[in-house]
Amino acid sequence: MLDVRRLRLLRELKIRGTLAGVAEALAYSPSAVSQQLALLEKEAGVVLLKKVGRRVQLTPQAEILVEHTTYLLERLELAEADLRASTTTVSGTVRVAVFQSAALAVIPRALTFLAEDYPALRVEVTEREPERGLFEVAARDFDLVLAEQYPGHTRAHWPDLDRVNLATDALRLAVPPEDASSGRVRAATLEETAGLPWVMEPVGTASRQWATQLCRSAGFEPDVRFETADLIAHIRLIESGNAVGILPDLVWAGRMPAVQLHDLPGTPHRTLFSAARRSSAQRPGVVAVRGALDRAVSKVAKPTESDPLEPPRPFEPLAPV
Repeated sequence: MLDVRRLRLLRELKIRGTLAGVAEALAYSPSAVSQQLALLEKEAGVVLLKKVGRRVQLTPQAEILVEHTTYLLERLELAEADLRASTTTVSGTVRVAVFQSAALAVIPRALTFLAEDYPALRVEVTEREPERGLFEVAARDFDLVLAEQYPGHTRAHWPDLDRVNLATDALRLAVPPEDASSGRVRAATLEETAGLPWVMEPVGTASRQWATQLCRSAGFEPDVRFETADLIAHIRLIESGNAVGILPDLVWAGRMPAVQLHDLPGTPHRTLFSAARRSSAQRPGVVAVRGALDRAVSKVAKPTESDPLEPPRPFEPLAPV
């Protein structure tokens, strides 16, 4: 009989690529992972791994086992979802990966709703870049990811994950306010920022690729002097008169902008969405968290008179797809 725990290690090796990656993800030592996979080979009676340089590679027989293991894990998650759905209390733990601006603007409200409606539900939130978050949900490190998609950019497709759109979020040129201490950064259009110092997210991120292409389409290469994934740092650099940048409206949810904002050509928007494994999407905890995210987005996008936190430029909630 094949051991499901060892089969999972084989699947993790397929996903993460190295024994060290499997060990880190599951809090094992690399030697322990190797020993368990060696035992799995004995159970299977066939060679599952072969050395390729300093790495190991799955054999065709191992690939067969990985395919069946994925199915088994999905069935186990479906069984757990059905079991939890049969109870009247929403409980357990939901692990959520989020990107920074959503963590600042949407997550606090969603957690408040969840604490009020589902006190027995534990929600753990970790900041992750969207691409990594999607991978880690597929790898079962998280249950749900809140991610973003920029115009003209498509995230990697994970067939095991669903996708529920939450909102569109306007992207605008951000320049220092009129009273900034430094007078050397002044612009009102994208073309006028040519030659000015820019702050952008790190190379390789979707936002950086999109912003760079936008500048090139305007006829110049952006002079990126400041590089950080922290949008609060973006705001501080722009607010102080040291840079220009592009900021999503979501960063201003609940307060007035500290910088001047100007519309960009074509009024571009990014899309906010959540993704979960299809096999666990109907877990009551995951459904509850998604419902709270919908409420939080609607609260930010359409504040009421009783809610004084009015965003200066509301973004638009979307119907699920």
